[in-house]
Order: sequence, then C-alpha cells, then structure tokens
Amino acid sequence: MTPADHGNDPLPPPVVAALRCSVCGDPIGAAGRTLRCGNRHSFDLARQGYVNLLHARIPAGTADTAPMVAARADFLASGAYEPLADELARVCAGAGGLVVDAGAGTGYYLARVLETSEAFGLALDVSAVALRRAARAHPRVGAAVWNLWEPWPVGDGVASVVLNVFAPRNGPEFHRVLRPDGLLVVAAPAPDHLRELGDLVLAVDERKDERLDATLGEYFTRAERTEVRREVELTPRQVRQAVEMGPAGFHLDRDGRRERLDALSESQVVTVSFTVSSYRRKE
Repeated sequence: MTPADHGNDPLPPPVVAALRCSVCGDPIGAAGRTLRCGNRHSFDLARQGYVNLLHARIPAGTADTAPMVAARADFLASGAYEPLADELARVCAGAGGLVVDAGAGTGYYLARVLETSEAFGLALDVSAVALRRAARAHPRVGAAVWNLWEPWPVGDGVASVVLNVFAPRNGPEFHRVLRPDGLLVVAAPAPDHLRELGDLVLAVDERKDERLDATLGEYFTRAERTEVRREVELTPRQVRQAVEMGPAGFHLDRDGRRERLDALSESQVVTVSFTVSSYRRKE
C-alpha cells in the first residue's frame, strides 16, 4: 500500500483505540467508516481519510487555509527542510506504539518519523485542509481534526512519543497522553531562521528556547537539545512559498508584502535554522 492509497481506508485500529469521544469522553470503536462510542455519539470518516471531532467553528485566522497548505506541501517537497525531518527521525528512531503529532499539518514530519519505526501515528490539527494530506502521508497514519488548546479526545498514557513541530504547545495535554516513559519532541524555529527575508516573515524571539523550557517545566524535564542549521538557495517561487505557508501567510496584505513577494525575480540564499528539544515526563 502506498501513502497515496491510504486516504480511502478506515483509521488504523491502534489510532482508533487511542481516540476518545469528543462529546462524552468514552472510548470509541469503528464500524466501517464511522466512529461511535457507547453513548451513540458518532463521527463519519471523510472521503479523504480523516475524521472531524470538532463541535464548534474555530476563529478565523486559526486554521491553515488551502493556499497555505498547498504552499507548504510544495515547499516541503523541495527538500529545503529535510535536515529537520531527518533530525526528528533520529530523535524518535525505534519508537513503538503510538506517535501523536500535535499540529501535524500535512503529516510530512510524522511520516518521516514513522519510516524509522514500527509505530502508528495520530495526526491532530485544526485544519481539515491540511489533514486531507496528512491522512495520505503514510499507511500507518490516522488523522483527526481538533483544536489543540482544548482537552484532546485522546486517552491517558496512550502515546510513546508526542511530536510538536511549529505548533501550539499544550503542556498539560502533552503530559496526560504520554506514557510514563514517553518522549516529548518539540521543534521550533531558531532566531536566525529565514532572517534574510526580513519582515516578510514573523520575527523569532531571541529567548524562545528559554521560554519553551519555562512553559513546559511544570510537566517535563529537558533531556536533549540539538540545532539544525544550513544555508539553502531558494527560487523566487520557493521564497514565496516559505512566506505563504507560515503565520505570515495570514498577513500578506499588510505593508505591501504581497507586492514585494510578487516582484521577486532572483534566487536567494537564506538560513534555515531550528532547535529540536526532547523532554521526559515529570511524575
């Protein structure tokens, strides 16, 4: 089975076993292309292979849009962020059980992690558009739409790894869903990431790593931190994608940014720079 074929299949059984009803919190089971709990709350699997567990609309500007997702998919396919994917795969190598990717987007990083393990993957993201791709990213992935700031529809202690790449960090939920011996892996942009693009991208706080440790410190102890940094040459199209796929994509109509992007005509060498931090649970 190829990843492209996977989108029309039911969710993998280990993923279903980890999910909980987002109405009442009870375990759910699969009946064909429907998930249902004992209280008869049911959720249908979308044609593209993901399940939407949300009950309410999310605020505008929260979920990645179709243009942002398309830009991200094309940009990641270029290999510009492949060193980060390789580092995440190294840190998570050999993981078993379930990897929960909190803010999975298109599933690019989760798929790479699963290539180096026998684990199954649960992709959580608030963007249904992104999860259409995540559901097809790897045969062992199941995808569910959810707002990461809310209590997750996931059981206690079901994950061997929680992966969090450029996404909201909900420390209490990370801690709750991880097994006692589980690993939290967080990837974040470094202060010099894409610095050559100036105000076309959002600035990264120089004390971001310090704030990250403080945010998670109540629940986790940092075990390792590595840096991934290199210079890459991006075509004008790739520069536009790098800007459009991130948070700056919501603000391109400000200060003439879209016009400046459209005017790009030459390739540009930029710095891609990330930190990858792994944490162990505090009991």
